Amino acid sequence: MSTSAAVASGGNRVRWPDLPTAVHAAVAEVLGAPVTRAASQPGGFSPGSADRVETAAGARAFVKAVSPAQNEHTPALHAREARIAARLPAGVPAPRLLGAREVGDWQVLVLEDVPGRHPALPWRADELALVVAALEALATVGTPCPVPDLPTARESLACELPADALAHLDGDSLVHLDLRADNLLLAGGRAVLVDWPHACRGPAWLDLLALLFEVDRLGGEDLAEDTLRTSPLTRDVDPDVLTVVLTGFAAFFLTRAAEPDPPGLPTLRAFQRAQGQALERWVARRTRHG
Repeated sequence: MSTSAAVASGGNRVRWPDLPTAVHAAVAEVLGAPVTRAASQPGGFSPGSADRVETAAGARAFVKAVSPAQNEHTPALHAREARIAARLPAGVPAPRLLGAREVGDWQVLVLEDVPGRHPALPWRADELALVVAALEALATVGTPCPVPDLPTARESLACELPADALAHLDGDSLVHLDLRADNLLLAGGRAVLVDWPHACRGPAWLDLLALLFEVDRLGGEDLAEDTLRTSPLTRDVDPDVLTVVLTGFAAFFLTRAAEPDPPGLPTLRAFQRAQGQALERWVARRTRHG
């Protein structure tokens, strides 16, 4: 993996054997039998656990657990993800929530195990096409937004993006708002979106544009632009609007990159710096060729 691909994820994960006995018991309660095998999954930015597990009865699941000892903000994100995942309707390309528990100061999610893999990095056109198809399906089933009480994209990003970018984020589609390869699984010829704590209501094109940040950053400049021109999610959006939003996200990533490392997330700032710099280059190309 190239250096630029390597900064796409990070964090010091807790592993299944290190979780409290009470967390193990809570997972066994959800699944109906104790876990006998667990495999920690790499990638992502959470310092909590992320394990594919199998029980004594042969059931499989994906378990996430975290406490404030790993990062003070992550338990609230897990709790929010549990509320959102429980409300995602059939047809949304996402794993089903099997159960969620609060065990002391631990937040525990038990989700359907999707027997797939993350997309390859740098991105391949055929795998990107599967994700674009999933996002187009999400726009169909997720418009109007079927999950109650979600914030708007403007509200979610109000302290992150400049006003001119926020002005273009109106919409009533279900938006994942955190798409990268490590939040996607390819399984059986389809793409599944995982990790939903940041979901909001916004324009149907926002997830695709955000995903293309990574495609472009890892060398897929032509692939990113071709996708914007051809997908029904973005082909009719004013190119100047997309450029303004890209500019806003470049500023966001670079501002965050200058902050101290958050606890348990030693590679996050390097990722944000690399992403912000790549977005600046993309904006410069679009402006030059516009």
